Amino acid sequence: MSDPLDLLPDGVVVADAAGRVSAVNTVAAAMLGVSPATAAGHPLTDVLALTDHDARSWCDANTPYDGLSTRTGVPEQTWLLPDGTEVLVTARLHRAVRTGPVTAVAVDLRSGRGRARLDRDRSDLVATLAHELRSPLTGVKGFVQALLNRWDKLTDEQKRLMLTTASADAERLSRLITELLDVARIDTGRLQLHRRPTDLGSKAEQVHRSMTVVTSTPIELEVEPDLPLVDADPDKVMQVLTNVVENAVRHGSGTVRVRVGRWGEDADQVAVTVTDEGDGIAPELRQRIFTKFWTEGTGGGSGLGLYIVRGLVRAHGGSIVVDDRPGGGARVVTTWPSAPAEGTMAP
Repeated sequence: MSDPLDLLPDGVVVADAAGRVSAVNTVAAAMLGVSPATAAGHPLTDVLALTDHDARSWCDANTPYDGLSTRTGVPEQTWLLPDGTEVLVTARLHRAVRTGPVTAVAVDLRSGRGRARLDRDRSDLVATLAHELRSPLTGVKGFVQALLNRWDKLTDEQKRLMLTTASADAERLSRLITELLDVARIDTGRLQLHRRPTDLGSKAEQVHRSMTVVTSTPIELEVEPDLPLVDADPDKVMQVLTNVVENAVRHGSGTVRVRVGRWGEDADQVAVTVTDEGDGIAPELRQRIFTKFWTEGTGGGSGLGLYIVRGLVRAHGGSIVVDDRPGGGARVVTTWPSAPAEGTMAP
């Protein structure tokens, strides 16, 4: 029977009361460049070949067998393997008697790549947020300062233009903050949905009316007759449809077409299909577009829209599919579960 320690994802080295290694799993052996069979019986200081940037060894720096008699472990630290790779190391000090001598030391070694990647992701997140927030905030600050400094010299039309622009930038800030809150709720599973029977065709018509006012891109809408109501949060439906249509307008070309109809793959689902006539989305990118801050191309935006869309659709028990539009371009399909026959339609 194989050693149960070999089933663990981390490297493990165990030493006895005399400071000699009693067990090394295969992960730790590969990290340290030793053989599990021959390492047993050797001093922990020889097998655990970890050093810091000052060339100190882990055992010399942490003295696991010495120190306070109440000590029960060594907190996580970053150390270097013999090949220079960083690992995260923590240890547990076992005592047969609470304040007695150490009877065993169990050392855990974990690759530092995940931590480094997480640190990079956090740095990228901070940089992206700073950039996205700074642009509209600079606009608001600049126009307000100009109004304060030159109020008597500006015409009413100039004041109106500045206030309108500042208001638009403030709205952009508010929307970004709302998106960030949605992302946090999706990530932590705290998203709240106020579901009730909702007319998906009516919501698509509202989005169509609002979008045609703010863009010159032609948008065509087709709603299949006699569709069942869907069991959804009406506000979240509007948010999803607006994001998907805006994305098609921003990244596509030609006419954007929106169709609401029964989903062929599941009779209990109603689908909203949005297509454009652009270059389409490469197959290898079709999952990456749903990651946070994905902003491929020059269309702008925070890069959170489609991540939120997928989170909201899945929270409703629906699905989202991205593929090619026949004839060229991209097609995004969101599906929504039908509501029970009884109920009152949401406005």
